Amino acid sequence: MNQFYEAAVIALGAIWANKLRSFLTVLGNIVAVTSIIAVVSLVQGMNGYVTNAILSGVGADNFTIQRMPVTRTEADEERVRNNPRITLDEAAAVRKYSDNVGAVAAQTQSRSMASFGSETVDGVQVQGVSRDYVYFGTFNAERGRLINPAEIDANRPVTVLGWDVADKLFGIADPIDKMVKIGSLHFRVVGVSEKKGSFLGNSQDTFAIIPLSVFRKMFGSRFFGMQLLVKPKDPELVKAAMDEATVALRIQRRLRPNEPDNFGMFTSDTFLDIYHTATNGIFAVLIGVVALSLVVGGIVIMNIMLMVVSERTREIGLRKALGARRRDIVWQILTESVTLSTFGGVIGTGLGFILAIVISKLSPLPAAVQGWSVAIGIGITAVVGLFFGLYPAMRAARLDPIEALRRE
Repeated sequence: MNQFYEAAVIALGAIWANKLRSFLTVLGNIVAVTSIIAVVSLVQGMNGYVTNAILSGVGADNFTIQRMPVTRTEADEERVRNNPRITLDEAAAVRKYSDNVGAVAAQTQSRSMASFGSETVDGVQVQGVSRDYVYFGTFNAERGRLINPAEIDANRPVTVLGWDVADKLFGIADPIDKMVKIGSLHFRVVGVSEKKGSFLGNSQDTFAIIPLSVFRKMFGSRFFGMQLLVKPKDPELVKAAMDEATVALRIQRRLRPNEPDNFGMFTSDTFLDIYHTATNGIFAVLIGVVALSLVVGGIVIMNIMLMVVSERTREIGLRKALGARRRDIVWQILTESVTLSTFGGVIGTGLGFILAIVISKLSPLPAAVQGWSVAIGIGITAVVGLFFGLYPAMRAARLDPIEALRRE
């Protein structure tokens, strides 16, 4: 341990004595580690952000039934293009034939304008919901309350506004029990949803929830975006509930045993798998390209260490003449190489975190600083220093002490 400490002190002294050369030597490592830490922080931030967005939109223990499944090829897309739309009768069938299902809510959406007095909000996502929607945690009210099932059954013109819509229409005023105009109809505000924030720069709070029957009155009966939200009686029964819902839909649609499903069924894991499939390759390429600069930085360190060995030939010869063994020389050179490389890694790690935070502040990309990425950043540079310092160390250890002492 003392030997390592002494070698590290010598290495730090050499770095301080040749500050400019040391900085230029580890510049490649600094750039590489800065890039890696920034990319990893942004990737982790994006993964966490997308996961939270999917879980808040779908629910961890729910699943959705939609008109079309996930399509990966043009042939698959052509095959499902003419799938029938989801209907309320099918929602009733899922509820009737599925013993493990606790609630089934129909949901559809369209765009319209909302206004109050002289204030207007364009592009509001109007969501029509059926009575069971109150059982799903994806719907909430920060102020006021949700629309109750009795109001939905009675076709009452009431609404729960998204946070941004309420803020733009009412400002600091209390919107509860005020009348807003959505499309061509007037609605009484009964609640305001809690703020969800934005996703890649797009607000998730520009919406208004209304009863499904009123939605049909506004947009007509032939709306295409209906989906069913299904909640099992117990989170552990998701798979069984999905199987029963599949059977119920096939019966309702009179599909033969040899005919494929003409609908899509998704859980939050389905959407997460799609996201990871689409992005893992991109992230791997980014990190791989950035990691190439570590190799370049390692080659620079190896060349500098070879020059250091050449400059200190007499010193190495004297150490060997005084009894230093080959492994002592190898240990000294390797320690200097690792210390130099790790020094660049420490600087690069700090700059990487700063860069990731700056990017997250100036753009919609989120960043998440992970403790393990610090260990990776510093550990990688230590390995680079060890690997690329091995050849100079072995070369120094093979020097003949007599020939080394004769060098000028």
